[in-house]
Amino acid sequence: MSKLYVVGTPIGNLDDFSPRAIKTLQSVDFIAAEDTRVTIKLLNRFNIKNTLVSYHEHNKNERGQDIISRLQRGENGAIVTDAGMPAISDPGEDLIRLCHENGVEVESVPGPTAFATAMAISGMRSGRFTFEGFLSVNKRSRKQHLEDIKNEKRTMIFYEAPHKLLSTLKDMYEVLGDREIALCREITKIHEQVVRTTFSKAIEKYTENKPIGEFVLIIDGAAQEKAEVEYTLEDAVKMAKQLVAEGMSTSAAAKEASSVSGIKKGEIYKALTE
Repeated sequence: MSKLYVVGTPIGNLDDFSPRAIKTLQSVDFIAAEDTRVTIKLLNRFNIKNTLVSYHEHNKNERGQDIISRLQRGENGAIVTDAGMPAISDPGEDLIRLCHENGVEVESVPGPTAFATAMAISGMRSGRFTFEGFLSVNKRSRKQHLEDIKNEKRTMIFYEAPHKLLSTLKDMYEVLGDREIALCREITKIHEQVVRTTFSKAIEKYTENKPIGEFVLIIDGAAQEKAEVEYTLEDAVKMAKQLVAEGMSTSAAAKEASSVSGIKKGEIYKALTE
């Protein structure tokens, strides 16, 4: 049965290319690539001889059907992106969906992924997080995206290009407020760097220093609201008794317990004196 192999490629350091990924790209009938000019360099580096098929955002509808037809005829194919795992903020998502809709088996050959790697080295809260990808270049869509997530309590992850970084930081600061942020750049490359800072300080830094390299932004979620403690009369009376034991008068203890618990002073005082 034919398959489409979803193959992860290095996000910077070519030594991260797995032996299984190399073997897979050597064995399939064709490789669908986001940018054949980028992929051919990778193939040449590992002496992989195979046929490349261009598959990207602008030809995915027509080319996707062509690829599905080849797979349904019994060929095996692979899909790669320029860097990282296909289908993560990538048109490969559409091809994989087509495979599932047309009964073509899909198999993973995992490799590095920028957002997960950045999350791991950022030191930010990672118990729960949400991947938001790239902000739209359209001002209205961009603002709406940020408005939609301003109350998100989970850590948020974005991708951003260096030439758009400063404007993105300013837009985020305006909508989300001044939050803690980790800026991870050049992941797995020689100049890999994690900058832990805040929006305001990052804006100051990159106003004075031109951003270089592709960035992953890890942003702290909205502040958690403290849950209100609900007190019962029993709780308030216990609190008042403790205050009396510490030397406070019954009336003063009832008043203090009332201010903390929200229970009426008279009810607490009555329970204390019964």
